[in-house]
Amino acid sequence: MFARLRSDIQCILERDPAARSTWEVLTCYPGLHALVLHRLAHACWTLGFKWLGRFVSHISRWLTGIEIHPGAKIGERVFFDHAMGVVVGETAEIGDGCTIYQGVTLGGTSLYKGTKRHPTLGKNVVVSAGAKVLGGFEVGDNAKIGSNAVVIKPVPAGATAVGIPARIIPSKSGESADVTDAQPKFNAYGITQEDDPLSQAMRGLIDNAASQEHQIALLWQALEQLGCAQKVKVPGEAHTHETFEASKLNDLVGK
Repeated sequence: MFARLRSDIQCILERDPAARSTWEVLTCYPGLHALVLHRLAHACWTLGFKWLGRFVSHISRWLTGIEIHPGAKIGERVFFDHAMGVVVGETAEIGDGCTIYQGVTLGGTSLYKGTKRHPTLGKNVVVSAGAKVLGGFEVGDNAKIGSNAVVIKPVPAGATAVGIPARIIPSKSGESADVTDAQPKFNAYGITQEDDPLSQAMRGLIDNAASQEHQIALLWQALEQLGCAQKVKVPGEAHTHETFEASKLNDLVGK
């Protein structure tokens, strides 16, 4: 028990730059308190003391602002960062090394008792602030859920899900979607440079338009050099220099 507690404290010290000491984490982090109380509630639940498990989880909710059903399964080194308003359903499963931020819901869309109604998170998943993961599907290892995303379908390992409803950005080399080094790194709130597929599409269109204008300008320059430009009739003026400001447009969409 104490070894697991030390592991929980160490993972917080590694992932939260605001954590200054073990004593501070032990006494001032509600996410850690919620984990400890959940283990007590889950033990009561699995031993058949259902009401006692629910009562312990209710006390934990009152003390920490984090609601975890005693039937939920939580792995090791899980970090609830800030975590006010987090809700974890009865059949939810959270794998080792996951990080869950404030306002997250691991909820269900089915009203049938005894069924798998809530999501399963793999290892090292990051679920950002305000995200809702709804349904009895799996979120693969090293996946990331963007802030305020509403996820209603499985997320492959290493992928990133953003938007409402969530769109899936495939992983790179089967790792976390932003990994460029051999050693995967932790990204606070699951933020990377390439999280928005719509922005990626817009940047592609902008770059394509800039490339076409460049090619057209080169063609007109070649025609002028050949002395053929005056013979070609086109509406308006022919531009031999580029005016399309791709860099400014890319800045607007977040490049």
